[in-house]
Amino acid sequence: MESPVAVPPAPRAGGTARPDIPITTTAPVKRERRWSVAALCVVLAAVAGLGAAAAVTSAGDRAKVLAVARDVPAGQALTDGDLVVAEVSADANLSPVPASERAGMVGKRPAVDLRKGGLLTASQLSAGTGLGDDKQQVGVQVKRGQAPAGALAPGDKVLAVTTPAQGEQTDAKGAEAPPSSVNGVVVSVSRPDASGTIVVNLAVSPTDGPLLATRASTGRIALVREPRSN
Repeated sequence: MESPVAVPPAPRAGGTARPDIPITTTAPVKRERRWSVAALCVVLAAVAGLGAAAAVTSAGDRAKVLAVARDVPAGQALTDGDLVVAEVSADANLSPVPASERAGMVGKRPAVDLRKGGLLTASQLSAGTGLGDDKQQVGVQVKRGQAPAGALAPGDKVLAVTTPAQGEQTDAKGAEAPPSSVNGVVVSVSRPDASGTIVVNLAVSPTDGPLLATRASTGRIALVREPRSN
């Protein structure tokens, strides 16, 4: 007796054959992406930490110093209200006066004009302006050509020479009499006005103060700068 032969099932009417799905061997990338993101986060956190550390270090290097609270002309004694405390980064190229020396700055006279907002330095308060307890200060208005242009500075020794009056004649022999002069030391020099006129504050001997003021009122003063010592 013969064994029955298996007959394959007939395809369904109207059906479509299922396509074969290829087997892929590509490894999944989700885990690799996660590791990349995590590594990037670690790097960004490290950079942020270094930036914060640098900011803290920079803040720690700041120092409290004295600044000018308002304009102060040269020769005018400093008051406590002229000074304000400011914080600046430590810099070897700067030499501002420490805030701890504020009390000692009151009463000192700057040798140059101080401008609001500027840092106060020891060089601006240099000694030797010539204005002490035994000196008088006289303001002399000097026209263009009656003083060395741009050559006067606080501390300079000068001769305040009385110039001849307009139309003043010499003696009968035609000889000029020696000019009268007063010794002084420059305390401050103003900025020139539109005509080039400046005001020079001079420290002079108490015996010469009234005399120089009288001559200066006539506008007949010319300044001669003495040689500067090395």
